[in-house]
This record gives sequence, structure tokens and C-alpha cells, in this order.
Amino acid sequence: MPELPEVETVARLIRPRLLGRRIVDARIDWPRTVGTMSPASFRKRIAGSPIDRVWRRGKYIVFDLGPRRCLVGHLRMTGRMQVREPGSEPSPYVKVSLALDDGSVFEFIDVRKFGRLILAEEPDEVFPKLGPEPLSDEFTAAWFRAALKRRSRALKPLLLDQSFLAGLGNIYVDEALHAARLHPLRHADRLTGKAADALHAAIRAILEEAIEREGSSFDTFYRTPEGQPGDYQHQFQVYGRTGKPCRRCEAPIRRLVVGQRGTHICARCQRSPRGRPSP
Repeated sequence: MPELPEVETVARLIRPRLLGRRIVDARIDWPRTVGTMSPASFRKRIAGSPIDRVWRRGKYIVFDLGPRRCLVGHLRMTGRMQVREPGSEPSPYVKVSLALDDGSVFEFIDVRKFGRLILAEEPDEVFPKLGPEPLSDEFTAAWFRAALKRRSRALKPLLLDQSFLAGLGNIYVDEALHAARLHPLRHADRLTGKAADALHAAIRAILEEAIEREGSSFDTFYRTPEGQPGDYQHQFQVYGRTGKPCRRCEAPIRRLVVGQRGTHICARCQRSPRGRPSP
């Protein structure tokens, strides 16, 4: 599933093509993509809407469509968004198309049909409870230290919890924990201030570099709106590298399951918590 860097890349690349445009018509080829609203109602309500803003919150992309109307998209496993040039052929697996006033077409493409594009009055009608953005001013080292101290959960499931911190997923949690030399089963409330600061810095640095490299194409599905793969997968230190040598110490990368999620670690760099045998 695309995570914060991939979703941010999509939002940044489609934004210049959409801002200031007006939606003149809509076509829905897979009704579940627009949620419980009927295709006819969706089409009627969205036609004529201006696109005033395109922004990201967690793993969601939001399109502000004038006062008290927005479109909230979630890519899920295989969703893609792109803006097609006037007169060009539509892409395969298009589930929702929005015709724009300059002749171009916004397309929501989804092979496995899990993605959603929901029309609402306010984004909070669609969002679940979301924690702070890890690249925002709100996400300070002081806030992070205090937030960790209040929680006794293991680090991996806590960082995946979108109500704690928005946008992180399996890839970037594994990478950040390795960069900070922290085992995913370490309990949050037992971290020293130094360890918490190292994890805070690792999260921000890794996300910033991944965005600069337009995300990670870890499978055949994620492509930017321009049809190109991301590049950050070439920087992975642990994710997907089971059995390969750690780039830091050359010990083999191991895969274990934490909170029902495949997890990649270097057992030498990321020592198991005291009293708990390494899986």
C-alpha cells in the first residue's frame, strides 16, 4: 500500500494540472469506488465544481472543491491518479474519470478495486482519527518523547497506528527503526530520551529523502502520475532484503512477524529487548 512519500508524490505531481480547473462531468466505472453514493448522485453533485486545493493528510489525498465540498481519495493497494491529456487514450482499469474544463481528464485507476474517492462536505467525514503529520511543525522531538512515554506498546505496531502518527506504513517504519538502531519489539515507554530523539530524526530524514526520490516502487503497481517508478527502493536498508547483508554491519537481514506484519531487521544493529529472546 502506498505510504506517505508515495501519496505526497502523487499530490505534488497532479496539483499543477488540477488547480484552477473546473470539473465539467464525471464517469464512474466501478460504483464502489465512490462509496455509498450512487454514480448518478456523484456525477450531479460534482459537476461544475472548481478545484481550489490539492493536499495530503496521512495516506489520503484531498481535493477542495469550493466551499463545503471536497473529494477524499485513498489509493489503498493498487490505486493510481493521473491527469490525461486531451484526446489521448484512457488508461486501463480506470474506475472514476473527471472531465475538466481544459479538455484533460483526471483518472482514478485501480486494478484491484480497493481504492476510494469519496465526495463529502468536510474531509473529517471520511478521515479516521489521525495523529500528527511526521513532517509538520507539530511533530517535534519533545512531543514525540512525551507521546512515547505515555504508551507501553511495542514500537512497530505503535508507529503503524495512524491515530498515533499519520502516514507511516510497513516500509518506512522498518527503515526508521533500523536507522535508529531500535528493535521493533522495544516498548515505547522504555526508550531513553536519546533513543526517542534518534527515532524522531530517522523518521523525518527517511520520509524527506523518500519524497525527494518520488517514493518506492516496491511492486509493479506503484507508479507516479507521470507513469514513472519511484527510486527510494534502491536505498532500502532492511525492507525486503531478507538474507542479504546489512549495509552497516554485514549481518544477514532477518524477517520476523510483529503484530501480524512482516518486519525486517538486522539482529546485530537492532538488539532484542532485554529479557525477550530474539525471534
